[in-house]
Amino acid sequence: MAYETLIVDVEDHVCVIKLNRPEALNALNKQLLEELAEALEDSQKNDKVRCIVLTGSEKAFAAGADIKMMQEKSFSEVFLEDMFTSESERIGRIRKPIIAAVSGYALGGGCELAMMCDFIICSDTAKFGQPEINLGVSAGLGGTQRLTRYVGKSKAMEMNLTGRLMEADEAERCGLVSRVVPVKKLLDEALSAALKISEKSMLTTMAVKEMVNRAHEMPLAEGLRFERRIFHSLFSTEDQKEGMAAFSEKRDAQFRDK
Repeated sequence: MAYETLIVDVEDHVCVIKLNRPEALNALNKQLLEELAEALEDSQKNDKVRCIVLTGSEKAFAAGADIKMMQEKSFSEVFLEDMFTSESERIGRIRKPIIAAVSGYALGGGCELAMMCDFIICSDTAKFGQPEINLGVSAGLGGTQRLTRYVGKSKAMEMNLTGRLMEADEAERCGLVSRVVPVKKLLDEALSAALKISEKSMLTTMAVKEMVNRAHEMPLAEGLRFERRIFHSLFSTEDQKEGMAAFSEKRDAQFRDK
């Protein structure tokens, strides 16, 4: 379908979703978030799509949530409509791997959206931050929770309390992003990673995504038990037999997602 705030393209089993509100540096408003949730759900249902890349412009991945949308709202309005909850929960239910390709500003809701993805590849111009404190509010899409899990309490506390921005090299050092690449190569590198993922068994990639995400949600002993049970269960699949046979026969595996 046609979107007003996104550009969506599917090629070689990869769906590339580009945030497209250039006049607002891709600020997240209700329409964009609803369209993004819908596009991701369509990708989830599309058998041709095996991995998703979410990106913005060279200048900004997303410069935050749209302040004009929020400025005049009261507590009762944002509480009763449960602002951001429905869209973020829909995004969180996507089972296929999502790579964030971040260039330029990823601030506030933009930083939080990037962290909702499964991993982040960023350009050397990327800047991450949670500057909501400057507006008299806090992060509301995971900026105090996911960021703390990714970079630790001290850095997350500083960024949320001062609004300080984090440059790309620091983001890589502290584990917020998987790697930093030159800005002109960002999308190519993200697509290369997505194509590698698309070659794997979809059963296994979905399982691995769930397993890694559980590491943030349960104690180590429970996480290890969960990991072992999923590992054991994958031996019931045809893809496990094919993958191990291909390794023994020194050929590329031909996975069938069964």
